[in-house]
Order: sequence, then structure tokens, then C-alpha cells
Amino acid sequence: MRVLIVTAGSWGDVAPYTGLGVRLRSAGHEVSLATHERFERAVTAHGLGFRPLPVDPRQELASRTGQGLARAVSPPVALAQLMRMARAFMPGLAAGVADAVRAGTDVVLSSTVTDPMCAALGEALELPSIGVYLQPVHPSGAHPPMITGARTFGTHGNRLAAHALWLGSERIFAPAVTVLRRELGLPRRRFSGPLGLPRERHVLHGFSARIVPRPTDWPAGHRVSGYWWPETPPEWKPDPRLLDFLAAGPPPVFAGFGSFVTAESERLSSLLVDAMRRARVRGIVQAGWSGLHAENDDVITVQEVPHAWLFPRTAAVIHHAGAGTTAAGLRAGTPAVPVPVQLDQHFWANRLHGLGLSPRPLRFQRLTAPSLAQAITVAVHSPVLRARARDVADTLAREDGTRQVIETLNRLG
Repeated sequence: MRVLIVTAGSWGDVAPYTGLGVRLRSAGHEVSLATHERFERAVTAHGLGFRPLPVDPRQELASRTGQGLARAVSPPVALAQLMRMARAFMPGLAAGVADAVRAGTDVVLSSTVTDPMCAALGEALELPSIGVYLQPVHPSGAHPPMITGARTFGTHGNRLAAHALWLGSERIFAPAVTVLRRELGLPRRRFSGPLGLPRERHVLHGFSARIVPRPTDWPAGHRVSGYWWPETPPEWKPDPRLLDFLAAGPPPVFAGFGSFVTAESERLSSLLVDAMRRARVRGIVQAGWSGLHAENDDVITVQEVPHAWLFPRTAAVIHHAGAGTTAAGLRAGTPAVPVPVQLDQHFWANRLHGLGLSPRPLRFQRLTAPSLAQAITVAVHSPVLRARARDVADTLAREDGTRQVIETLNRLG
């Protein structure tokens, strides 16, 4: 069966689908991944087909609007910034998704951001179309909406807040999807579900029920399958300098903010070094899209290093709590120091703390060296945190997140 996986966003929104794609290919399917051109080599390195989508996510995050999103101090402000950014790129993205699907496939698997377009294309072209999400975006009383930054508003409050945010998400997707439906000859249609999707839509979620249990008030077609782990690039080898650093002392603390882009990279780099000095730990700083850099006898900077290889060799992981980095830390059994910046990162940071796997999250916009040093000390030296992290890692090692996806495709075939 020809399978097309469609996703958009940062590398964290793409990497898990490389692992899913490789597993689907090993099950006998012909797999292509449609995403931004920036990630073409990372996709084709695993033997997957590639179809380009427009928009450079790094450029968008580095723009004035993208920087405003990073500085947003409240969910309404963040949503307003996101809507402003989406108005600029969503029409082009919808056209790119349409081209990718029209290039030929037997089934479409789509991420959260691309699912409204893929659902319309599936309807028009009579193709099976299934959501494959990395976040629990469907409203529920079990947890607050992804971008609120709250731990809970209570069962009724969570549901009310989610419905309020639906209205915002509809304004992000509706214009582009309306145009697409018209071009496809589909009737104008208003759905009652989030993202403009029908409530009966089938969605598989690529995270563990140990981390986010499936809410009982979700539609029947929404299931939690388990994590889809990114594939390590086949030609990757660790830098000898990194190997020497790891061997020269106790396990270091990793610090990285992935695809987050800040205009104040020097200040953030200095803050990380200061915090590590105060906590008396060695450190590895990942440059990421912000270009962080710090070097001294106890700290080195690295470029892209597979988290599956590096995280088990560290004492703790400071990160922005993106879905992918959070999952990698859980898999490694390494305590986290979450520093969420925007959007769903607050949700994952609160999950880590709520499960007893990290100190209390530190909001990026208020981050200081003393507060970060204190959190590092707790993460590195708490036997309780480490034991809980190891227990979760053992659970995840026994799960097979791709099995439900393979079974779903087999039923279609």
C-alpha cells in the first residue's frame, strides 16, 4: 500500500514520523513523507520518499511575528500571534499539501496542523485519511487545552476552555480550508469538532497512555497508540570531541531548546553557563536553531546529536518541553528540567512535573540563573526523580507505538 505521511512545523514535528515511516516500510508499505524542503535530506536518508511543502519553519520562527510568539506572556496573546503568523503561510501550505496528496497515494496519515487539509482532500479524492497526532488536542475534561499553561481548570473548566480555544483554531484554519474545499468541488461545510474536523474522524496519537491516559470523554475513533520514536541517521557517528568530554568526568547536564529561535542567544547561552556553574555540574549545550554557544573546561557546545544516543549518558536534561524532546527524555529515563516557551510546551512541562519526573517548570520568559541552578540541583541529586524516570522508561521500552498504525493500515488493505 502507498502511504503518504503529511506533517508541518519544526523538526520535532517531523522526526517521529521518520521512525513511523521506517516501521511502516518494514511492514511492506511504500512510504513517502510530505514536509518542508528544509528536512528533505533527513527524510530521504532513511529511504523514505519525499514530497516538498512550502514555508521554512525556521524563517517563520525567526521573523518578527515568530519572536512575538516566543515572548507571549499569556495564552490569548500567544493565540493572537499564532493567528497572525498562520494567516501569512496557511494558504500556501494548503496548496502544497494538495499537490503532495494529488501526486498519488492509497492512504493519507496527517499531523495536527495538516489534518484539516488532508481530511478535505481525502473526502474529495475518496482516499482513506487518518489523523496521526503528537499532541492530545481534542477537548476533554481530563486536562486543560494545550496552550493554556495551566495544570487544570477542573473537569468542566477544562472543557469550557477547550471550546473557547476551538473558536481561535477555526480562525486559523478555516480560510485556507474553505478555499481548498471550493477548489476541490466540495460543499461548504461547518464541522462541530476542533480544527474544523468531524467528530467521528479516526485519530491515532503518538504518545504513551502512561504519560497522557486516553480521556474517557474522547470520541471512540480517537486512540492512544504509544510513541513513534525518531530514526537515528544511518551514517551518524558521535564526534570524538564529544566522546572525550563524556569520558572526562561525571555525566553532564544537557541543555537545548531545539527549534526555538531567540534573538538573545548570547544572553541565554551565558545564563545556562552561569546556572551550571552555580549547580556545580558539567554541561553540554546544543546550538539548536537559536545558535546557542558556550565553551569552557566544563561546558561544550554540540550541533545535532540524536537524543536517543545522548540523553542516557546525561545526569539531567534541560529543555523547552517540546513533544519530541520530552519523549526522548522519558525514553532515556533521565530527569528533566522543563523550561517551556510557548504553545503545547507548557502542557508537556506540567505533565512531567505532575508525574514526578521533574522539578516545577520554569517559564522561559522569567528564567534566571539562580532558579535554573536550583532546579538542576534537584534533578541531578534527587533519587526519587531518578527512580520514577527509570520506571517510566522501563514502561515505554515495553510498548510498541507503531503496532496500532500498522494494524489500522492492514484493515484498510
